[in-house]
Amino acid sequence: MFWVLLLLLAWVVAGAACTRLCLAAVRAAAVERSGAADGEERDPVAAPLTLYEAAFLSGGPRRVADLTLVSMARQRRLLLARTGWATVVDPHGRDDMERSVIGAIGPEGQSPIAPVRAAAATADPVRGLADRLVRAGLAVPEGHTGTTIADAVRQVRLAAPAVAALGAAALLLPTPSETPRHLVALWFALPLVLTLGCLATARFEVHPYSRWASPAGQRLLGALRRGAGGAGDDRTYLTSVAVRGIRAVGEPDLRAAFAHGGHDRRAGGEQEC
Repeated sequence: MFWVLLLLLAWVVAGAACTRLCLAAVRAAAVERSGAADGEERDPVAAPLTLYEAAFLSGGPRRVADLTLVSMARQRRLLLARTGWATVVDPHGRDDMERSVIGAIGPEGQSPIAPVRAAAATADPVRGLADRLVRAGLAVPEGHTGTTIADAVRQVRLAAPAVAALGAAALLLPTPSETPRHLVALWFALPLVLTLGCLATARFEVHPYSRWASPAGQRLLGALRRGAGGAGDDRTYLTSVAVRGIRAVGEPDLRAAFAHGGHDRRAGGEQEC
């Protein structure tokens, strides 16, 4: 009856993953209600997201730094070389984000891109942006990014093949069992159905999943994507960078600059599932 122990383990794996997903959904709903209760809920038509806000909700602080660098490079106020170095052309930033990037480059006006991105992502303007979005119920509070719906969905996705592997191991056990193999398979099918059902429900109810944006923030991001086609060329380009990250950059030289500068796809490019 060793297969019973494997079955219990399968239930533990499936139950823990699905419970975490349910708790993450409850926390996300609480964040959204908190933002609405504070009277700061945003109307996607009356108050659309700014590019910096869209960048943060899509990819976090590092995405904001990437967007700022790309925007300044396209306006020829910052030179991003293929070798992975940033050079200041115009030392006068037009907003706090740009000034933080210029400050991160340093007084010599030249620096490798990687430390500039890291410093700009942790600067006061980005933290202030994050606080405003959290107060509005659009972003996940700091310290909860490891327990978001996106993280929980990834755990359920890992639990499903783990349950299937445990079931396969139980069926392949050489020891004799009084229980027919088809009944053993049926027992293991139950936790597998649970995990797959949770994944299907999550995809229907809360997809796409984001590490940074609350459900309300996701709705505003959706409105931004739908309205991007009517904007000007430069605005549309920067919107794509804000939402998709560096992989949306079309210029080969600019992409090479970020690649040489140690771009981390997990941190800035692949936050949505």
